[in-house]
Amino acid sequence: MGLGLKPREVPSVLINKPLPAFQLATLGTPERLMGPQDLRGQVWLMNVWASWCVACQDEHPVLVDFAARSKVPLIGLNYKDKPQDALRWLGKYGNPYRQSLSDSDGRLGIELGVYGVPETFVIDRQGVIRYKHIGAVTPEVLRQTIVPLLDKLGA
Repeated sequence: MGLGLKPREVPSVLINKPLPAFQLATLGTPERLMGPQDLRGQVWLMNVWASWCVACQDEHPVLVDFAARSKVPLIGLNYKDKPQDALRWLGKYGNPYRQSLSDSDGRLGIELGVYGVPETFVIDRQGVIRYKHIGAVTPEVLRQTIVPLLDKLGA
């Protein structure tokens, strides 16, 4: 039965559960730490990405456009990447993230059940994961799934 499952449709066991507690260095300012408590009271998105990820490059213009049009914070989780490569990549393609966190050892990614990059999570005002999208976010995914959920959550 398991062989018939589609990886992009595997449900996350973290849906409707609090985001794991963490404190990670921000990508541009490693001495600054950030965690989910810093966004408590806001609906926000966490996008797991890496400079070595081809699908992230395809997704990136969609995120840049979304960030320019939306008031919802988009937080990046730079996954198993070298900070200098990530910063160079953002400099080349644009930076849609209000802040990007460095998960260079992949520990938070493991706690989040990241299958691969990119992945995007919708987090509610209480810090609860309400949705997980596996793969690149497309304009259709934003329009049909993510934005309606953000509206429902009062973003």
